[in-house]
Amino acid sequence: MSEGVLGGTDGSSPQGVLERALGVLGCFTEDEPELTAAEIGLRTDLAPSTLHRLLGTLLRHGLLVRVPDRRYAVGPRLWEFGELSPLALRLRERTIPHLMRLYEATGENVHLGVLDGGPEGATVLYVGRVSGRRSIPTVSRSGGRGPLHATGVGKALLASRDEEWLARFFARPLERETVHTIVDEAELREELRLTLARGYALTREEMTLGNISVAAALPSVPGLPPIALGLVVHIDRFDERLLARLVHQSAREIFAEVREP
Repeated sequence: MSEGVLGGTDGSSPQGVLERALGVLGCFTEDEPELTAAEIGLRTDLAPSTLHRLLGTLLRHGLLVRVPDRRYAVGPRLWEFGELSPLALRLRERTIPHLMRLYEATGENVHLGVLDGGPEGATVLYVGRVSGRRSIPTVSRSGGRGPLHATGVGKALLASRDEEWLARFFARPLERETVHTIVDEAELREELRLTLARGYALTREEMTLGNISVAAALPSVPGLPPIALGLVVHIDRFDERLLARLVHQSAREIFAEVREP
């Protein structure tokens, strides 16, 4: 069999090679963006000879790169592929000016997130973020993920889901990020009811102590996952009425920008 992008030369099926390659790429995380071959081997349980061949293939095609201390990192080809996603071309690129204007009006962290995954494992995937020197530190980053129940954009997205979806979501345990994180189903459902009633979601120190988030979900956009826009501010600077109005205004502008293909 000839070798394609992830094809093998040892009789392995393309499907098997792809699964192994994805297993290798899935080893890298925000906390561990660089790994040795030995560390990858421990995480994938691949035979050393198989792992060696697979790493060579991924290197040749730019899906991995070598970095100092005999380590590997995610390669530029993956970034190139990711930039072709509708989340990049249609959503992030079109909304950058709006995110910047919201940041300039507030000086606070601006987050654009989408709902990713089914109810049993869904998270917020952050596709856009703007922050500055005045902005408070947050744990989010573009391309990173966050819990739905403990973040402003996450709660806004949860409030847009139907009862069948929520029933499956609440069947899973919810992790407590801080002492203020709401993990009780009845209490969180009441939060979602309030979100729908006032038109925006709030979190108070539920993801990070000292931080408050206000967020609003956009109407459904064909071809894109559910979207929400949010601000994260320090509790001492929180002006609910003003920030909610600014988030709503920006959400409307973003929806008008992305609703057409």
